[in-house]
Amino acid sequence: MEDEELEKIKQRKLQEMISAQKEMQEQSQVSVLELDSTNFDSTIASNNLVLVDFWAEWCGPCKIMHPVFERMAKKYREIKFVRVNVDSNQPIAQKFGVQAIPTFIMFQGGQEAKRMMGAVGEPGIHMIAKKFLSIN
Repeated sequence: MEDEELEKIKQRKLQEMISAQKEMQEQSQVSVLELDSTNFDSTIASNNLVLVDFWAEWCGPCKIMHPVFERMAKKYREIKFVRVNVDSNQPIAQKFGVQAIPTFIMFQGGQEAKRMMGAVGEPGIHMIAKKFLSIN
């Protein structure tokens, strides 16, 4: 009797571990893509909703926002989350008039639809994501 009960517990724990591992793998597959002049236009055009984080390595608020942006990318899979380093991609930043960083621009159907500046935190990213997901 004890062996059967122990076996059931082992099987349940094994299934829990397998489920947890699958969930971790799925979450790790969502990544924030780094864009540059070779892939910016095609990425913006080929996805309905794209949220771009304009950032720089030396920017403290940008560093604070990076893990937030990564978490939100996993939460809002319907939106493509991407980043553009303004130091190595100045023509892109200039094209969109990015003068302060971090700047977040939501593109919808290849066109700029909304812009937020500063370390807006999770509430800011959540707000813009929800706004555009409710439109679609």
